[in-house]
Amino acid sequence: MYQKGEYIIYGRSGICRIEDITHLNIAGADKKRLYYVLAPLNIKGNRVYFPVDKEDANARRVITEQEAWALLDEIPGIPEIRVTNEKLREDHYKQAVNSCDYRQWVAVIKTLYQRKQLRTAQGKKMGATDERYLKMAEDALYGELAFVMGKNKAEMEPFMIQYMENKGKKKEMAGALL
Repeated sequence: MYQKGEYIIYGRSGICRIEDITHLNIAGADKKRLYYVLAPLNIKGNRVYFPVDKEDANARRVITEQEAWALLDEIPGIPEIRVTNEKLREDHYKQAVNSCDYRQWVAVIKTLYQRKQLRTAQGKKMGATDERYLKMAEDALYGELAFVMGKNKAEMEPFMIQYMENKGKKKEMAGALL
């Protein structure tokens, strides 16, 4: 059970602060059931409700700063999404983006970045569906990492690239010293 004041990731709403845990007096809501009242950080004035007793796979605690640093180290080893049937490509992206799993978000970003490079090399543009899912995955991942690392979301992508480049150089130096 989550606590009032805690931050969680809830589906496509992103990072939400639990404002209250209460019975709802809203038409259609079970008056005997307790609900989390969530305030999404990226949508001011909006409220989201979900039952306390519902085991929801689309909700989880925000990662810690330590977990965020560990994820940065893990990114090179996270595999891209392999799609064998092009007609199911969007379904794979949608499932990954909606999963609330930051490793899946990384997989979508890596997959679509690689796909974008391939299409650019062929003189083609990135498709609208690919652009949409890339933006959703980036918003989710960069938003959460920025939140826990105390950074601005806009600076996360360059920060991550620089971090991984520096880490790669350190590995090369360490390998040369051995």
